[in-house]
Amino acid sequence: MKRDKGYDIKDLRLAEEGNRRIEWAKKDMPVLRSIGTRFAKEKPLKGVNVAACLHVTTETAALIQVLAAGGAKVFLCASNPLSTQDETAASLVKNDGIAVYAIKGEDRDTYYRHILSVLASGPNITMDDGADLVSTVHTDKKEYLKGIFGGTEETTTGVIRLAVMGKKGVLRYPIIAVNEAKTKHFFDNRYGTGQSTIDGILRSTNRLMAGCCFVVAGYGWCGRGLSSRARGMGARVIVTEVDPLPALEAVMDGFTVMSMAEAAKIGDIFCTVTGNIHVLRKEHFERMKDGAIVCNSGHFNVEIDIPALEKMSKSVRSVRPFVDEYTLGNGRRVHVLGEGRLINLAAAEGHPANVMDMSFANQALSAEYMLRNHERLAKDVHVVPEAIDNEIARLKLAALGVKIDRLTPEQKKYLASWEMGT
Repeated sequence: MKRDKGYDIKDLRLAEEGNRRIEWAKKDMPVLRSIGTRFAKEKPLKGVNVAACLHVTTETAALIQVLAAGGAKVFLCASNPLSTQDETAASLVKNDGIAVYAIKGEDRDTYYRHILSVLASGPNITMDDGADLVSTVHTDKKEYLKGIFGGTEETTTGVIRLAVMGKKGVLRYPIIAVNEAKTKHFFDNRYGTGQSTIDGILRSTNRLMAGCCFVVAGYGWCGRGLSSRARGMGARVIVTEVDPLPALEAVMDGFTVMSMAEAAKIGDIFCTVTGNIHVLRKEHFERMKDGAIVCNSGHFNVEIDIPALEKMSKSVRSVRPFVDEYTLGNGRRVHVLGEGRLINLAAAEGHPANVMDMSFANQALSAEYMLRNHERLAKDVHVVPEAIDNEIARLKLAALGVKIDRLTPEQKKYLASWEMGT
């Protein structure tokens, strides 16, 4: 497709299949649906241009439809070159009239050209997943800053980058850290990443998890979920960490904790979920057994030092979709999944819809909150208001048919007092 058509996608003919997939996902997104019903009536985002740099998946499409129902004009690009579902992109263009710039497998130049296309819309709100959109507008396209009054950020990596910008005083507008909402990271990061990462590994390798030695680098919420799911499938799980507190927690959770230098010698499958650079590097590749599998479920493809692996290798070949085999000088082979990018989106479909329901409900309500409150917010990273977090949890429980207790007047009085002792 040509960019002068107002979109750049793989094939508009994929729209019908994309629409069916979106409908399937939305069945498991009751919270977002309820927000969409209200947005359609109230139009809280009327006249607002939203520039969104997100994974272009069926669940994201449900969010985009809600924002559009709320009156926003949305411009969407991919937040990762391999995460786009081309059918979804086609459906959003054809059936919803959304300006989408995303093609699965796009090269780096196309990736950033798409970001620039979205910024050319003159956004008022940015909606980011990894902070590439925010970074670009703060460095290469500062002329668009004047129209932006706020933004949101979806993922841990992006929040880390934006927090640094805020601390250094270079962030030019307030950002709500959707990732920090309890209804996001307690569920999306743990259950979503845990399941979808295993899904991506199995789809790309068809390996048996039971009995294998599975190494998880990082024991944040994503690492917790991934470790739990790998153990549930019968793997012997090793956790590596640089922070003593999550390392201790992993020990108490029953996992073996050791350095990556030691784990490299015995691991069968390695997965990084740290948000940091070069977690797997030359000295680790040198120790890995023949046939070791390495992958990443952190946002950027920097956690595995692939350039170093390339220098060590005498040959590289693709042996399966999303599996590249690097043969080292001594004949041992290391298999890299999904080019070191997000394996749960490169080789699978990302998080299930019912967990993204809460994450994207946070996005929609945070955008509404930002519109109403941006003038009093400092140019820094802000947490999702507790009222929004609690409302999303309430709506999710209601959708699941779960009822909980309420505090009695006596209990409320007790919690608000200090006089009553033992």
